[in-house]
Amino acid sequence: MSLADWADVVLVAPTTYNIIGKIANGIADDMLSTVISATTKPVFFALAMNVNMYNNPILQENIKKLKKYNYKFIDADEGLLACNYVAKGRLKDEKAIVDELERFEICSKFENYSTLLAGKKILISGGRTKEKIDPVRYITNNSSGKMAYSLAQASADLGAEVTLISGPCELEIPTNINKFKKVDSASEMYEEINSEFKNTDIFISCAAVADYTPKEYSTKKIKKADGDLFIELKRTKDILFEMGQQKEKQFLVGFAAETNDIKENALKKLKKKNLDMIVANSALTMSSDMSSVEIIGKNETSIEILNKTKLEIAYEILKQISKKI
Repeated sequence: MSLADWADVVLVAPTTYNIIGKIANGIADDMLSTVISATTKPVFFALAMNVNMYNNPILQENIKKLKKYNYKFIDADEGLLACNYVAKGRLKDEKAIVDELERFEICSKFENYSTLLAGKKILISGGRTKEKIDPVRYITNNSSGKMAYSLAQASADLGAEVTLISGPCELEIPTNINKFKKVDSASEMYEEINSEFKNTDIFISCAAVADYTPKEYSTKKIKKADGDLFIELKRTKDILFEMGQQKEKQFLVGFAAETNDIKENALKKLKKKNLDMIVANSALTMSSDMSSVEIIGKNETSIEILNKTKLEIAYEILKQISKKI
């Protein structure tokens, strides 16, 4: 069996200006170009070259041509290049390349995966919020943002135009999304979502937004005293409820992270907030990479996804959304 037949995926890393030119023009005059030309499996080019070569219109035309034939490209990063320029052209790090291949393995199982959500504007909120008590203290929760960031990445992979509004978290910004906005508080989260909502087709509310915030903020650090400390809290705006009231054409998806009576509480939220779909899950999986969820539609029909990575769950949620819109 030849290498062209043996491989499940062909990855060329680093990919030079030269090899792109050869493949785009049907030249197979060495082992690498011959394998690429002969394989029927997916081919990924991880670009790496001098910035001026990278920006050369001939290269860009060749890339455009190859994309029409379903060749895949992993874009270069900015950084110090071999030619001592600090510019775009640096090979992506190994983890980012492997992540892209793993995502392809999941989403390529969907029919027409790269255009499944083409033309759709998806707004996603994620992460936790921080409600300040004084300059050094705040109220927050355990949300890691992993589910929202997985949804943003999967949405981009499936062809959507993606806006991610994120509370504080320590995750890398998903690749190929259109907008990324960072916020701290529930009020900031509301303002950003409200400003984007009108031009959105799908809103996925995945952020763990604080339900309460301190009624008064102390501009100075609150000093320790002998007695107990009481902090009066006030309700924050219920963002998803507010968007449910504004909804016109938008498809609304909520999450119900619960510790008990998970489905019962999720169904209440589905109706109260005028949602089209809700994802019910245990709050105990907030910081983990794996989870189990139940996706519940407006008519209360549901499907369960058990013990999958949050990225796998994200693709499945989006697949279910695509069936409804």
